[in-house]
Amino acid sequence: MYCGNINRAMNRRDLLARTGLGLGGVALAGLLNRSAAATPAAGTLLTPHLAPRAKRVIYLFMSGGPSQVDLLDPKPALDKLHGQDLPASVRMGQRLTGMSGNQSILPLARSAFAFTRHGASGMWASDLLPWTAKLADELCVVRSMRTDHINHDPAITFFQTGHQLPGRPSMGAWLSYGLGSANENLPAFVVLVSRDRIDQPLYARLWGNGFLPSVHQGVRFNNGRDPVLFLKNPDGVSGAGRRKMLDRLAELHRLQFDDLGDPEINARVAQYEMAFRMQASVPEVMDVAGEPASTYDLYGEEARTPGTFAANCLLARRLAERDVRFVQLYHPGWDHHGGLPAGIRRQAKDVDRACYALVTDLRQRGLLDDTLVVWGGEFGRTNYSQGKLTATDYGRDHHPRCFTVWMAGGGVRAGTTYGATDELGYNVTADPVDVHDLHATLLHQLGIDHERLTFKSQGRHFRLTDVHGKVVRGVLA
Repeated sequence: MYCGNINRAMNRRDLLARTGLGLGGVALAGLLNRSAAATPAAGTLLTPHLAPRAKRVIYLFMSGGPSQVDLLDPKPALDKLHGQDLPASVRMGQRLTGMSGNQSILPLARSAFAFTRHGASGMWASDLLPWTAKLADELCVVRSMRTDHINHDPAITFFQTGHQLPGRPSMGAWLSYGLGSANENLPAFVVLVSRDRIDQPLYARLWGNGFLPSVHQGVRFNNGRDPVLFLKNPDGVSGAGRRKMLDRLAELHRLQFDDLGDPEINARVAQYEMAFRMQASVPEVMDVAGEPASTYDLYGEEARTPGTFAANCLLARRLAERDVRFVQLYHPGWDHHGGLPAGIRRQAKDVDRACYALVTDLRQRGLLDDTLVVWGGEFGRTNYSQGKLTATDYGRDHHPRCFTVWMAGGGVRAGTTYGATDELGYNVTADPVDVHDLHATLLHQLGIDHERLTFKSQGRHFRLTDVHGKVVRGVLA
């Protein structure tokens, strides 16, 4: 830090001595005696707050907002009222986006897709999801999700970090901070983005560390020759040479830490060391050449194409096998303001079989019980058509008031549909689940009390759930 003359660095020992806090040196000495590389990678919790039901999370994020009334929440009343204006008694003055707020009429639009019940649980699913429907008795479908945010960026940021403004740590970063890594050769938090559906921005801050030490940020694995950029040694640099360089660099960083006491110095060393270990571990996990034919019989031929959602689901299973704590898949393309019937058919085809394959594969390998799989977007879609409603086409605007997610494994109640929406699919009528409630529930299944996992920044203690959130007991087994 700087004090007095801005050009003169005051080291930590000077500060402690001058402020009469010399006893703080005892704690500092304990920190300095640890390995600089190991300290930031360890979780802050020596033991979980609760008995964990899950060891890891695979979060399948459908960026753009899937239409719940066309996928998992059927509304027969829309068939009868198709084309009629949304009743004011249903809307209740709730705000709309600028994209449909100026329409002279908000015409209710029935789904173009047929719904049927599936499994012993009787789960409803549209004919867009024939593979997901096979999981009816393994899924916990939550129809009563809601959020405060009606536009993509704040809504996605809120879902990923617990706050609508950028700068907070993401879900995976909080888990890395709380529990640490279960595999010293791979990051605790890995991100995979479908490369063929990029039609809206997904910023790296969505998997960032915020104000947590930078070692906890998500690591995006790319598709192609270099899954992690700049991981390979430059031409002419051997592995042994790189090892010697890192050893000498660590010595210099220890001296710098001794002088300044900045924890980011240790985080930087830990990242260098992780990158060195990942030179062997990442190519191994990304190499699917050894997967048997039965894998592709399950996931489909698309899983052979790097960067597809199916290929990323296969990688998610391989990462789960290697105890990566949090794997997040982003699949953009669900923002159907117009041309929804064709657009959502394409999106559902992308993900339907792959989701079924992932859950089935985890179960067959004995991993589903301690892996929590989550599927959903940042909000839902309106029950009315944005723009012109025709006999064969319609669009749907953003809708934060109610939408659907599903979960599987990890101690959730299988074969359950939780919560309800009104007959037109506009408002939650039973068991509302806010975003912070979902966050609290995910942490709970991993053995974390969401109110007790905090980090002090700028004089305030922060947490993923801010000052909100409750565990949704009704979705737990």
